[in-house]
Formats: sequence, C-alpha cells, structure tokens
Amino acid sequence: MKTVRLTAAQAMVRYLSCQMNCDGDPFFGGCWAIFGHGNVAGLGEALHGIGDEFPTWRGHNEQGMAHAAIAYAKASNRKRAMTVTTSIGPGATNMVTAAALAHVNRLPVLLVPGDVFANRAPDPVLQQIEDFGDGTISANDCFKPVSRYFDRITRPEQLLTALPRAMAVLTDPVECGPVTLAFCQDVQAEAYDWPENFFVQKTWKQVRPRADLDQIDAAIAAIKVAKKPLIIAGGGVHYADACNDLRDFAHRHNIPVAETQAGKSALAWDDALNLGSIGVTGASSANAVAEEADLIIALGTRLQDFTTGSWALFKGPNHRILSINVAAYDARKHDAISVVGDAKVTLAELSNALGEHQARSVDPALKISWIEAVDGVTALPTGNALPTDAQVIGAVQRSTDDDAIVVCAAGGLPGELHKLWKAAKPNGYHVEYGFSCMGYEIAGGLGVKMARPDREVVVMVGDGSYMMMNSELATSVMLGHKIITVILDNRGFGCINRLQMATGGESFNNLLDTARHVEPSAIDFTAHAGAMGAIAEKVSSVTELEEAMGRARKADRSYAIVIDTDPLPSTEAGGHWWDVAVPEVSVRPTVNEARKNYEAALKNQRPGD
Repeated sequence: MKTVRLTAAQAMVRYLSCQMNCDGDPFFGGCWAIFGHGNVAGLGEALHGIGDEFPTWRGHNEQGMAHAAIAYAKASNRKRAMTVTTSIGPGATNMVTAAALAHVNRLPVLLVPGDVFANRAPDPVLQQIEDFGDGTISANDCFKPVSRYFDRITRPEQLLTALPRAMAVLTDPVECGPVTLAFCQDVQAEAYDWPENFFVQKTWKQVRPRADLDQIDAAIAAIKVAKKPLIIAGGGVHYADACNDLRDFAHRHNIPVAETQAGKSALAWDDALNLGSIGVTGASSANAVAEEADLIIALGTRLQDFTTGSWALFKGPNHRILSINVAAYDARKHDAISVVGDAKVTLAELSNALGEHQARSVDPALKISWIEAVDGVTALPTGNALPTDAQVIGAVQRSTDDDAIVVCAAGGLPGELHKLWKAAKPNGYHVEYGFSCMGYEIAGGLGVKMARPDREVVVMVGDGSYMMMNSELATSVMLGHKIITVILDNRGFGCINRLQMATGGESFNNLLDTARHVEPSAIDFTAHAGAMGAIAEKVSSVTELEEAMGRARKADRSYAIVIDTDPLPSTEAGGHWWDVAVPEVSVRPTVNEARKNYEAALKNQRPGD
C-alpha cells in the first residue's frame, strides 16, 4: 500500500479538499480561521500549504465566522458547506452559539477547534479548563449537545475514521447538522504515513429516501377524503430541490400552500395558490384557511410553535396532520399520518397516485384582501412621524429586483418580513428564525453573498442586533463581497419591548431610554459602519431610503444605510396568538388583565394534536 507522510493537520485539509458534492463542485467552500496557539502551528501551516485548493478566510469574530459558514450552507441548499477553525478556549466557546444555531436549523458546518495536548505534558495548558473530577474534559465538551457528531482527535490515525463519519453526517438529509472535531494541538503537528487512497476524490450523492408504500397509501387516502387540505411548506422543500415540484403538485391538485420562515420563497409570492406566511407571524389568508383545514400537509417542516400558533391555530374539529419529512423524528410528531421520505420523490409518487384529483378551491378574495393589507402597511408614509418597520421593508422591496436575497434574523423584523416580503424566486428569503439568533444578520449576509455572488444581498438589521455583532461588515469589505446593510435604529430591543408591554409589563430594560443609564445612548451607526470600510449614510425618511438604495446598488463595495424607526408599531393584520406565560400574581392591574386574556387563549390550545 502506497503511503504519504503528512502531519495530521495536513491530512485533514487534503482530505477535505477532495470531497465533492452531487453537482461535481467541491463540497467545502474553504475554511474560516482565527488562529491561536492551539491551531496556528498545526492547522495554520497546513492551510497555508494547500493554498487556493482549500482557501482560508479570516474573520473578526469566531461566532461571526461560523454564522457566515452556516449561511453559506443554507444559501447553497446544503449542497456545500464550510469549515471553521479556532484555538481552544474563548475562540472555541465563541462558536458554541453558532453550533446551536446550525443544530436547530439542520445545517451543515464543520467546526474544528483546537484542543488540549493529548500527551498532557504541559498540563494545564493555556486556556485549559480543569475539571476536578474528570481529566478528559475540555472547553470543547460544550459542543457535545449542539453537535450532530462530535469527536476528539487524540491520535493522527483517528482521522481515517473520523473524517468519513463527519462527511456522512454533513451530507445526510436526516442527520445533517454541525460536526465538531476537537483537534488536540500536539496531534495536529504529528506526522503519520497515510494511505494514498485516503485522498482519492470522492463524490457525495444527494440521498433521496423513498417512503414506505403503506405510508404513501395512507397519505393518498387522507388527501382524497379531505375537503379543506392545506400544505405547509418548510425548509425541507428547499433542501430537497422541490420548489418546482411543490408548485406543480399544488396546481395539479388545487391545494393551497402556506410557508414557514424556512420555507418562504418556495413558491413565488404572486402564485395564486400561495396564501402567504403561516402562524404567529402569518398572513390572515393563510391562517384563516389553516383554522378550518381538515388536513394539514406538513411538507419538510418540524412544526415549530411559531408555525402552529403554539398549537392553537388548527381548529378544525376533525383535522389530521399528514407529515411528509425525511426525518422520522419530525414526521411522527403529534400523532401525524407519517410519510418518511424525500420531499421531491414523495410529491411525485403522491401526484402520480392521485391522478387528476383536485381539492375544493379556496376563496381568492382571501389572498386579494391580504395583499391589499400588505400594500397598505408598506406604502410610503403620509405623515412626518418616524417610519415603521413595515414602511422600511416596503422601501427596500421597491428598490430591489426579483433576484435580490433579503437576510435577517431575530427580533421584530423577521415577523414583519415573514408577513410582508414578496419573495419572487427560491432562496430569495433568508431569515434565521429557528434559533432566532441576534447577531447572525451581517455575518449571514456575507455567507449568502459568498454562496450566491451573482445575486444582490440586502441585510436588514435592527440597532440592537447590529450592536450584538457587526464585525463581519469589515470582513465583507476586506474580501470584496459586497452586501447592502439597512440598519433600523429604534433605540433598543423594540420587539421584546412590544412583547413586554403586550403581556402587561412596563417598558423596562429593553429600549435604551428606559434602561438604567447615566448618559443617554448616542451611537453613531453611520460613523461606525464607515470606520469598518463600508460606504455609509443616514437617511431621514423612507423616500430618502429608496434614493440611498439606488446609490447602494451602484456602489463597488459594502454599503450601510441607517434610518431611525418607531419602536412601537407592528403590522396588526394577520398574525396569531403565541404562548408567552404571563405571571399569575402581580400587584399591577395591567399584568392581571393580561393574565386573564392569557388563560382564555390557553383554552384554544390543543398540544395533543
């Protein structure tokens, strides 16, 4: 057997560079890296040596780098991914939040934090956490509950099994999620005689599991007897490349569609059968149909509480859930009629069996009325008051074309975007709401641009989330990946402030002006963004925002536009109750009243469905 002598780190990067996806492209788009003593000598040298075969990208924050990598994978519909390496210690634990985000959203990312010395010679090494009762613990054990696969590399030859296992998880439609390979820093530098065939190029095909025939038969029977079926499209539709299949299935069988946050843009917004968003941040058209549906066809969705209105949305007296999902765990939730299989393959099999069967038509006035409501709240303001989030969304929408990708995460903006953004093409809506992670937006926008360089990327972010993490704006400038960032400054955490007040509380510790302070906060976001190399300007109206968007689209580098907004209004049309527990005991009448309303709403909840 022919061998080649390499360090463990060199072997890792060479192996990763040889992995190809189903389209014949390299599976990995490179490695994000911030070096420290735990990875600079081993992985740093290996990454330098391999050069452009496996490009290295430098970020400014470990969590931000991982967010960019995760967004890259999502924008690639999980067909491509990135690696992220850090030193052990704070660099590693900075990535734990991003690992949780990837885990919740079922997105592939390979995390390679350095680890303690396997030989323990310099024990305790700098940044080492010492567990008094377990000598095997390191900071990287924090990744275990938020990784789909975790391994600690304590000998070079362990990579011969660890790396193929990692790839199997990253490319599996069910197990897909974050993989963490904690790489002991002395082992990275150790040499080993590797079999040359370990580095033969390998293609990972997209696996499309077919459902059991009995499950298909049960689904067909349920659809045929349903009088008011509704499809809920989730992120799995995108990952299965099933957007066109969903459109064809819905039209052939006349079944309306509603979209989750992850599923939005599966159908064009103006498709006659697309009723819009579903659930807590849903369209009135979609939610009205959902309330009366007798068959909810959950397609590639895990039925999170925002989708189901905390399980109070579906009110049909004899309704059933038909769950089509590649993951049995999701397909079997809530006593559903389970179809465990790939969305694309399953839709084709169901459609062939259903023939020309069609459901009853939904009143088209529902969607017409909803679009009128959307157009009303997103129109140009008529007064001089601060604009709402909805009006800013309208301005950005009018300033972009159908190829644009809007990026957002956490807070009130995702709720407004879910209701109001008119996504014309698949992957045109990129909102991280599974983990609702503040600080994802700008780093995520960078990752999206790296995955989709031919499409315009517009990041919408509130001032609170911008302050959580903004450093990858500088990275976007440095790497030449232009993004447009619209910063909505409502002076604090406006979304949670509204929730606080809606549950009877006072405005407290959310808006900057109602938080404890000695000096009023006066952050100059324009100067800050400009200091990171972006072109930046502040506008004073929605009209000026549209004009600035025109300049931003023509600019040759990342552009930031700041606009002050009103923290209190949100779109009243649409939406649904969400279970947020209100205190049973309070001396404040507003809280007691909110508790009465909460108890009344709980009576509509059907968690056993």
